[in-house]
Formats: sequence, structure tokens, C-alpha cells
Amino acid sequence: MEQIALNNTLPRVFAGHDGITSDVWQHDIVMEHGKRYLISAESGTGKSSMCSYIFGYRQDYSGVISFDGKDIRDLSIAQWCDIRQRHIAYLPQDMRLFNELTAMENVELKNSITGYKSRDEIKRLFEEMGIADKVDSLAGKLSIGQQQRVAIIRTLCQPCDFIMLDEPVSHLDEENNRVVADIITREAAGQGAGIIATSVGNHLKMDVDKLFRL
Repeated sequence: MEQIALNNTLPRVFAGHDGITSDVWQHDIVMEHGKRYLISAESGTGKSSMCSYIFGYRQDYSGVISFDGKDIRDLSIAQWCDIRQRHIAYLPQDMRLFNELTAMENVELKNSITGYKSRDEIKRLFEEMGIADKVDSLAGKLSIGQQQRVAIIRTLCQPCDFIMLDEPVSHLDEENNRVVADIITREAAGQGAGIIATSVGNHLKMDVDKLFRL
């Protein structure tokens, strides 16, 4: 996948609203493979909705979202399965960890499907992110910041053309933000993947090719 494009897209809930100043809604924007994008937003402006639209979870929008020129509303279930396993790695804001499983088990659930990383590679990511001692801890017993790092590791356990992260560092301090940002940009660079990160204030500390404001 080389491009994700939004053409005159608008959440239906915003229809008829005056004074929309977004760089994204009701504009034509293109996000390209290999480049880094930051979506800076205030609460309630639709950043999580945008991610859900791109990932095919929701269709309550007007306009067109396309992958390499193909309207995503025309994609089959099989095509969506392929996109979610091989083309777009997605970290939702709510992380969607299973609290009753350990941190490693949460990561291995995804890696067992993709087979993308070895167990040693996963352990190194835990070490780099400063949570090596939490590998066997139940996800529900971890702090929110630790859960975010586990969810990021899980997100990185697949091949992809784009890594899409909804508020990935909202509960991390500056140092852990930098560590996570370095790891994400390294992993993306290894695949030539693009990065799309959203934020309502605590931005992922990476260099960006384009900043959009919602």
C-alpha cells in the first residue's frame, strides 16, 4: 500500500456544523508510504473516529477514504483481513488488552497470527521499553503507561506499510516518550512504513513530514 487518501471526508455527526477549521475534514489529503504524520487534535474533533474509518471499523462518514485509489467501502472481508494483518498496524486509544492475560500473552496473541517476530525479539522490545520485569505480569495489574508500552509492542508484531497510533504516549513521561518514539521510527524504517500518530497534547517525539490539525 503506497497511499491512504481522504477526499472531502467528514464524520456524519459534524454534518451541517459551521466553522470547521480542520486540515483533514472536508479537505483532500494524502498520506504516503514511508512518511511520518502527526494529527494534532482537541478532544471531540474526531481523531479516534478518523482512525476507525481508516481501519474499517466504522463507516459513518461522508466523502471517500481510499487505499491506492480504491474506495475502502468496496473492500471485501478477505481484503480487510489482509490489510489488517499485512498493511496497517493499528494501536487504538483504548489499547484493547486482555486484562486476564499476561503482558507477553497479549503480545503473543497477535504474533501467533503474523509470525513476524521471534520471542527473543519481543523480549528485547520489552527490555528497551523498560518493562522487562512485567513480561509475566497480568495486563490488568499494570499501570496505564506500562499497558501502553505493551500495546505498542503488540502493534509492532506484524508486517505493515503504515503504523497508525491513536494517542500512543498519552500516559508516558518525556523520557519514555522518546524511547518509544525511537523504537517506533526504527521499526517503521526497517519496513519503509509510514507513521500516522494522533495526539491531544502529548505528541510522539518524532520528526514529522506533515502536521495536520483537526
